Amino acid sequence: MQKLVTKAIEGKAPALYETDIEGRDPFEAVAVAHYFSVFNGWDWYMTEYDPASRMAYGFVNGLEGEFGYFSIAEFEQANKAAGFELIERDAYWRPRRLSDIDRIG
Repeated sequence: MQKLVTKAIEGKAPALYETDIEGRDPFEAVAVAHYFSVFNGWDWYMTEYDPASRMAYGFVNGLEGEFGYFSIAEFEQANKAAGFELIERDAYWRPRRLSDIDRIG
């Protein structure tokens, strides 16, 4: 199965709460990784990550678009239980501001 968080992503991702700056437009945060599911059409854009807890924060484009936390460990568990990748990492993703992504904002 695909590795959802690589060492390169860990190195680029700010720690949880690191980009939470009062008055800052949250869409100016940089999405260091993009995850998606072809089964439900959801997208997750990681802007912060904690390797110890394997929790990420970013923009989630699902039933509605909203900022929130998501668990990389739970993504991996779901993939393992299904026997295939329900949630995949966009291997060609280049980090960019959320405001520069066409499908959100």
